[in-house]
Amino acid sequence: MTDCEAPFYRAVGDEVDVFRAAARRGLPVLLKGPTGCGKTRFVEAMAHELGRDLITVAGHEDMTSADLVGRFLLKGGETVWVDGPLTRAVREGAICYLDEVVEARQDTTVVIHPLADHRRELSIDRLGATLTAAQGFQLVISYNPGYQSVLKNIKESTRQRFVAIELDFPPVEIETEIVAHEAGIAVETARALVKLGNAIRSLDGSPLREVASTRLLILAGGLVAEGLTLRTAVQAAIVRALSDDREIVRALGELADAVLPPT
Repeated sequence: MTDCEAPFYRAVGDEVDVFRAAARRGLPVLLKGPTGCGKTRFVEAMAHELGRDLITVAGHEDMTSADLVGRFLLKGGETVWVDGPLTRAVREGAICYLDEVVEARQDTTVVIHPLADHRRELSIDRLGATLTAAQGFQLVISYNPGYQSVLKNIKESTRQRFVAIELDFPPVEIETEIVAHEAGIAVETARALVKLGNAIRSLDGSPLREVASTRLLILAGGLVAEGLTLRTAVQAAIVRALSDDREIVRALGELADAVLPPT
C-alpha cells in the first residue's frame, strides 16, 4: 500500500476493535447499515491502518462469478487468463470488499463460501485450480438490510460465515464533526445540516426509500464550501436528490425552511 494520508473515520462504537480482532484471525466481516453511513470509509480506514491493499467491487444484479474470479480474454491474437478482483486479492493478500453484495445473484455469491470459512480457498474451475488465500487476505462484504427486499437478502449459509458489524448514522456531535471535516465547513453549518438530516430521518410514515445520509450532508456541505447559500446547497444535494415526486420535494423543502437557521 502506498504511503498516503489515512482516510478520516470517526469510530462510534466497538467496530474498530472488532475489525482488528477479525483481521488478526483472518475472519471475514459483514458490514450492515444504511446507505451513506460510512461503511466504505470504515473499510478504507481499516485497510490503511492494517497496511493492506484494498480491492473494492460494487455489487450489481448482472454480476457473475467470472466478474469476481476472472475469465479468458483475447489479447493480441492469443487467449489469456485475466484474474478477477477476488482472485487478485486472494493471490496478493489484500482486503477484498464486496459492496452491496446482495445485489449480485445468489449463485454468484456462493463462490465466496470456501474463502469465508476454515478452508480459505478459491476454486477456479476454468483453470482447474484451487488457490489458498495468501497471508493478509480478508473478505469484507456489506449490505443495507433496510433497503433490500426479501428476495434480495443474504442466505443463512453465507451470513453464518461472517463476523457482523452493524453501523448506523453517528450521534449528532460525531456526525457534526464528520460533516465539518469532510466538507471543509464551519461546525455551526455542519450542525445545521445534521439537524436537518435527523429531522428527515425522524419523519413519521415517510414515503422516502432512503433518508438523508451522512454522505448527502457532506455533499451539501461541499456546495456551501464552494460559495452556495445553505438553502441552495440543501435543495440541490438533499431535497432534490431524495425524491423526484413534486409533493415530496415540496414537503422536504418546507421542512428544510423550518429547521435551518434564518438567512
